[in-house]
Order: sequence, then structure tokens, then C-alpha cells
Amino acid sequence: MTVTATSVGESDPMPPQAAPNAWRRWLVRLVPAAAAALSGLLLYVSFPPRTLWWLALPAFAVFGLLLRGRSWKAGLGLGYLFGLGFLLPLLVWTGVEVGPGPWIALAVIEAVFVALVGAGVAAVSKLPGWPVWAAALWTAGEAARARVPFSGFPWGKIAFGQADGVFLPLAALGGTPVLGFAVVLCGFGLYEIARVSLDARRTGTVRRGAAAVGALSVALPLVAAVAARPLVSDTAEEGTTTVAVVQGNVPRLGLDFNSQRRAVLDYHARETERLAAAVDAGRAERPDIVLWPENSSDIDPFANADARAVIDRAVRAIGAPVSVGAVVGKGGKLLNEQVLWDPVKGPVDTYDKRQIQPFGEYLPLRPLVGAINGEWTSMVRQDFSRGTEPGVFSMAGTGVGLVTCYEAAFDWAVRDTVTDGAQLISVPSNNATFGRSEMTYQQLAMSRVRAVEHSRTVTVPVTSGVSAIIMPDGRVSQKTGMFVADSLVQEVPLRSSRTPATRLGVLPESALVLVAAGGLGWAVGAGVRGRTRR
Repeated sequence: MTVTATSVGESDPMPPQAAPNAWRRWLVRLVPAAAAALSGLLLYVSFPPRTLWWLALPAFAVFGLLLRGRSWKAGLGLGYLFGLGFLLPLLVWTGVEVGPGPWIALAVIEAVFVALVGAGVAAVSKLPGWPVWAAALWTAGEAARARVPFSGFPWGKIAFGQADGVFLPLAALGGTPVLGFAVVLCGFGLYEIARVSLDARRTGTVRRGAAAVGALSVALPLVAAVAARPLVSDTAEEGTTTVAVVQGNVPRLGLDFNSQRRAVLDYHARETERLAAAVDAGRAERPDIVLWPENSSDIDPFANADARAVIDRAVRAIGAPVSVGAVVGKGGKLLNEQVLWDPVKGPVDTYDKRQIQPFGEYLPLRPLVGAINGEWTSMVRQDFSRGTEPGVFSMAGTGVGLVTCYEAAFDWAVRDTVTDGAQLISVPSNNATFGRSEMTYQQLAMSRVRAVEHSRTVTVPVTSGVSAIIMPDGRVSQKTGMFVADSLVQEVPLRSSRTPATRLGVLPESALVLVAAGGLGWAVGAGVRGRTRR
């Protein structure tokens, strides 16, 4: 009997502490993974329509905590989870019209860039001054994401979540790369301060070098933002102009495709005529220029006499030049075009959208996409063609830079309108297909950052809202509701001076990418030397 009991005990592979140890090992693995996803979610919460911009700092502080001292492989995985936690909720609006497949695919692909940044941050986290290298790596990741694949997708740049934040003046100093770098650096610096403080409490010794790095990583971005504040101004330099932003709204359900396109045009013409009546009655100021949204005439006015007559009537009623968003066919090409419509001469100038949206305005890899889901190819039957020249309309003596919808996310597409003579910027957009999602607020925040970056008034005429007028200091002076017909009229300042960000262009981003490459090279070299010594 005793022998039997002993043999059973000896053959038992599960000693009393094995199960708790297994659970402990799983927890050790799961806690960092969950923390990475949750800190990415915290970063998302810092973005509009919420004004919780400061949450980006603890989000990156936690990210730094998770990555510091880990292997690049662990950094890759944790970075990917951080990216998914951030991008999945941020980009949910991309699935409003087409379902969850494209939304999830986009987030999964874009999170790869964040994963690579995570691997890099883990590698440089062992270097002196690691917050600087790590923040530069984040900027390098954003630079790559803004360029590839399919000409890039810069939506979700850290700068675009800072329209209400204290760091915003840095946009005028070095554009979105410098603004985003400062925020990320400050977040990593907060973690470094906390780490040094906890070490000092445990050991009784303060590591002065690390403490200085942490303090400077927090202090320098804040000091730089205060120092850049004089670059932000809404003072008129070239006089003023009175601008009208028209939001005609879109019809509800119940119309077929062609009828709906015509209804959208009719709505914008009707709202313009209503504004003209208010001006004639003395209830509204007479505008010098009028701005319609993207797709306000999805019927080609050059090929359709009825559409042309509707626009002509509205433009003559308001008695001012109007920028009309139209879908135009020319020489077999389909163009997303802004048309400058004069009340006497009719159409006199055009701007063709240059940064067209993949899978929305053109379909990359069409045979492959069709094989996966034939319905997706039917949504983009004909690819739009790209324009080649920046758009600056001369409207009543004012240089109006055109940045059509998706283009507002791209640094170069906004900057070259200013270098080409824009005294104010218009971002005509069509957000109707995204319903009441956060997309319109995210895009509005982009436009606010662009206003400060280039010190220009920015108007945002949108088909269904939120349309807005933004001062050169980033302040929203007027805005509409969503899915209402409305118009905004305001006298706005015209400016011609160029901020350092406008003058420097891509140089700050390039410099930060070089810093990131230098830090990564140092880390790899140090790792190789360490292995050689062993």
C-alpha cells in the first residue's frame, strides 16, 4: 500500500507550486501586452472631438515604461499592440460606408509602422539620452507612414491631436514633425523622471545624468512652445476679406444615385441664394468670396447644361466669385476639381486634387481587391486622376489656396499653396459618407494645426458639417452643426509672411529622421560590441 502511494506520488508531474507558477508566467506576459494596448487606447482618447490633448503624455510615458530595456522583438510586439489600441478606434470611421473589413485591414497595416518604431525604441532605450532618440524614431515612423504604401496615410499624426494643447505654437516653428516630436519627447521624459525618482527612493542615490535627461525632455518642449508663441498671430498683414462658407447639406435616404447627386448641387445653390437674399435684405454681410465644399456638384457642369445653369444662377445671385467642388471628366480622365466661377465670366480657373485617396478615389491592386470582394471594386468603378499643380485661386484680389479634403493630412500639399501665394487656405471637404463619426472633428483639428503652422486663416466648407472658419492662431471663430444647411460669413485677416515652418519645409522632419537613424545605428553598434566582448 505504501509502495503504491509512493509510486503515484513520484509519477505526478504537477508539484504543488507548478500551477501558480504557470499562471504567474502568463500574467507576466499578458500584463505588458494589455498595458500596451490600453496605452494606445489612451492616446486615441487624447484626439478630437475630445479636448484631452494632455493624455498623449501619460500614453507615451507608459509606452516608454513598457519598452525600456526590452529586446527589439518584445518592442516589436508591444509596439504593434500599442498601434492597434490607438489606430483601431481612431480609424473606425473608415468602415462606416464599406463595413469593418477595410477599416480593420487599414489599422492592421498602419500598426506595422508603430511596431517597427516600438522595436527601435526598445533598441535605443539602453542609450544615454534615450528619450531623444526614441521620440525621433516616432517622428521617423510618422514620416514613413505619410509616404508608403500608396503615397502614404498620415492620419493620426501626434500633431493632429494637439490643436487645443500648449505645444501648438511649435507647429509654426517646425511644422507637424516638430510639434509631434515635442509631445512624444515630453511623454518619454515624464517616464524617465518617474523611473529615476523610484530608483532614488529604493537605493537612496540619485542618478544625476538620467535625472537631467528626464527633466530636460519635459522642460525643453514646454519652454520651446512658450518661446514660439510670438510666431502665432491673427493680425491682418494684407488687409481683410469677407468670406462666406456654404454648407448645403445632403439629402436623406430615398433617392437613387443620380437624383442624390443633383439634390446635393441644388441644396448648395439654394443655400447660396438664401444667403444672397439675406445680404440684399441687410441681414448678412456681403461676401467678397464664396467657398463651396468638395463634391458640391458631382454632376460635371462642363458636360451638363442643367448643372451649369444651376451654378450660374447661384453665383450671379451672390454676386461674388465662388469656388465650386465638382467631379469633372476631361479627355477620358476623372478629376476631383475645384472650379473658380466668376459671376460674369463663368468658370475661369480650376484646381485638380493631387493627393487622391486610395480605395476611395482610386483602387490600387484592383484585380486582387476584386478577387477578395467584388463589391469593393464596384464602389470605385473608375479611378480618379491626379492633378499636378498647386491650386491658388485669385478671388477678388485674394490668393486662396485649395487643399481638398484628404490633402490636409499631407504637409507638402498645404505648404506649397502658401509658397505659391495663398493668403488664406480653404479645405473643401465631403464628409457625408462618414455620417456622424469622429472623422469630421479629426479633420477640423488638422485644419486648426495647419492654420498655426502657416499663419493663415483656414476655411473648411463641408457638404454636411462641421464647416468652420479658423483664425491664423488656430481658434475656431465660427462653425456649423452637422447635417444642416447653413452658411458662415466673416471678415478674416489676410497674411503674407511665412513662418519658420513654411520656410523650412521638410528640413525639420529630415533632421529628426537623421537623429533617429543615428540613435538606431549607435544602439546596433553597441549591441554588436557587447556580444563580441562576451
